Amino acid sequence: MTAAEATPKFKRILLKISGEALMGADAYGINRQTISEIVEEIKSVVDMGVQVGIVIGGGNIFRGVAPAATGMDRAQADYMGMLATVMNGLALHDAMRIAGMVSRVQSALSIEQVVEPYIRGKAIRYLEQGRTVIFAAGTGNPFFTTDTAAALRGAEIGAEIVLKATKVDGIYTADPKKDPGATRYDRISFNEAISQNLAVMDATAFALCRDQKLPINVFSIFKQGALKRVVLGENEGTLVYC
Repeated sequence: MTAAEATPKFKRILLKISGEALMGADAYGINRQTISEIVEEIKSVVDMGVQVGIVIGGGNIFRGVAPAATGMDRAQADYMGMLATVMNGLALHDAMRIAGMVSRVQSALSIEQVVEPYIRGKAIRYLEQGRTVIFAAGTGNPFFTTDTAAALRGAEIGAEIVLKATKVDGIYTADPKKDPGATRYDRISFNEAISQNLAVMDATAFALCRDQKLPINVFSIFKQGALKRVVLGENEGTLVYC
């Protein structure tokens, strides 16, 4: 690969990682081997000079307590989920430290003894200094998903694209686990995704990305080198464009 071919297409990205991605093959919790592998993928693009903001989910932790939350007030349950994302953010931060990366965790909830509060200007300065910023606690408000937090933070920090890291390698015409004939889209417009009722992100997040003309790329975080290929502008996963 020549120097020109190795030039990243994007200078600043927002990476959305689900909490479930951190489980690996486990039923819940954090798999240390899996989180180390994910960090190596992130490090590969940071080493290229790409500025990376990350929104982390909390499903891997909240799944373990979800049965106890049955019947609970929705807002209370959502706050529990936000706290789970803070735990995941700290785990990701520590794995980055071990890998020799410099990162910061910012929380939409005020827990200053543990993590920094989210301050947009400070987050942007960290990114400009080459530090990876992990955004935890979602938007800080109940009734909003971490997908919406990813779209919001991506717009706020001036990211050029939102990368949604999942367990599948893109967006399909149907659920590939249920329909063996399902095919993957290489590219699809926001309007086409809406008209075909494709579940890319939740409706609020998707509308925000569309309105802000912020493209989305859905790819598999478990496919080695996939994140780097997306950042280089190669045909990896599915690109949702304006």
